[in-house]
Amino acid sequence: MECLGCKLANEEEIIYKVYEDDYVTCFLDHVPFYAGHTLIVPKQHVLEVDELDDCVAKAIMDASKLISKAIKLLYKPDGVTICQNGGIFNELTHYHMHVVPRYKERSFAEFYTVQSGEKKNYNFEETQNWLKEAIEQILLTKKA
Repeated sequence: MECLGCKLANEEEIIYKVYEDDYVTCFLDHVPFYAGHTLIVPKQHVLEVDELDDCVAKAIMDASKLISKAIKLLYKPDGVTICQNGGIFNELTHYHMHVVPRYKERSFAEFYTVQSGEKKNYNFEETQNWLKEAIEQILLTKKA
């Protein structure tokens, strides 16, 4: 398996997984815009959104709703951006969706421009544990 996205989604590389089902693995972005920035990656190799089969597409959207709820519960952001970059902008060469908490001090245009030294050193294990706990809480509440 040569594709990095496939390796990440199938845990052949080190990731900070927060959720998975039969179709997708969700884990923290290794260079987050903000704490909680999560990637949703299909386990099956897919490059572009228009190549997704219906089951995988639904699993991605279900995961995006779940991750978004957990981020809102934990971080109280002003909003959440859910996006996907295709074509030459897909640096992973494997379909993936970003779920990112957003705050009003940074406009959408500024969102993608990060000044040198602006990135913080996040505690990935702590963030992973918090998100996993929030997701478990949401799933338990949903079943009740």
